[in-house]
Amino acid sequence: MASENFSSALRAPASSRPYAKANPGYGKRSTPDQHPSRADDFMLLPERERYIAGFVDHLPDGAAMDIKSLAKNIPLYGQMAVGSALRALGVAGHLRHAQCRIEVRGQVRWVTRTFWSRTARDNEWWGTFLDDENSRAPQEAIVPPSPRGPAEVPAPRAGAQPPVPVPAPPAEPPAKPTSPAPAPAVPQQRNPEPAPASPSPAYLALAQLGRIEPRLPLSATDCAVLEPLAAEWLTRGVDADYLTHALTSGLPAQVDSPIGFVRRRLNDKVPPHLPTAPAPAAPGTPVRRLMVECTECGTPGPPDALPDGLCRTCREPKPGAAPAAPADPIVERDIHALVGNLRDLMRAP
Repeated sequence: MASENFSSALRAPASSRPYAKANPGYGKRSTPDQHPSRADDFMLLPERERYIAGFVDHLPDGAAMDIKSLAKNIPLYGQMAVGSALRALGVAGHLRHAQCRIEVRGQVRWVTRTFWSRTARDNEWWGTFLDDENSRAPQEAIVPPSPRGPAEVPAPRAGAQPPVPVPAPPAEPPAKPTSPAPAPAVPQQRNPEPAPASPSPAYLALAQLGRIEPRLPLSATDCAVLEPLAAEWLTRGVDADYLTHALTSGLPAQVDSPIGFVRRRLNDKVPPHLPTAPAPAAPGTPVRRLMVECTECGTPGPPDALPDGLCRTCREPKPGAAPAAPADPIVERDIHALVGNLRDLMRAP
């Protein structure tokens, strides 16, 4: 009697129930020229990665792609498992995290987008795609709906009589002069701290952190204390945009001490000295508004500096750590070799 062989692997889920929509500018972005959806998509990936890849593939563009939102809608895996799976999907060539520069309510902000490809791509393809995406896309402006204006006074209908003016009441005779009442005491207000006469670029970059990222509000005193550390970055050949992006990328869900967090990043992530100052861009040169983000730690950089979506620190094994499993999913899932080994074991006496 013939029997069908059913795979014990979990089938990739479809997002049938409502899913969280990302904030404006954030979320999933599908890449062009993908092959049509098939039943055997992601079959060479491990079980966990195949399951999560199927879920992500069914999500619409603009859906939330942060680890917490994905784990909330995938009950089989927690946040750590989802984060590890996203890293593996980036190495396999299915996604890249990128920081994009947009304008929201007149303020420039950096938002995180996840570019997704059902077809696995190599590093060269991703580098070309992200460079093209940066060059052809102007700075995106997200304008919220305008508030409702004041109600207009309706015009009088045709043939309607205009309202009859009501005469003003007669003026009352002046009262007898009396002694003026003493003026109420006005509480003394604290004079606001004056802004620097000519703030430096480092001070301005720190001062706008709270507007770009609400989790990093700095007071005027905080900016003055951290200004020397930020100025050290600018002397090494980076600009204010690079400094702001390095301080605001990959933030935790809650920052208890903004000044302590910014001080630690200014000390730990200080860039190396460049041999010469970069030449000014020629007029008409497109400004880089897209930077790839490390899938593991969120460190920003150009596409060629993050192969497989990982920075150098996350690619190199840590001292004393166990050797990483091979990144090639085909090596990990050599089905024919597994079946051959099982047959040899069954034939052995």
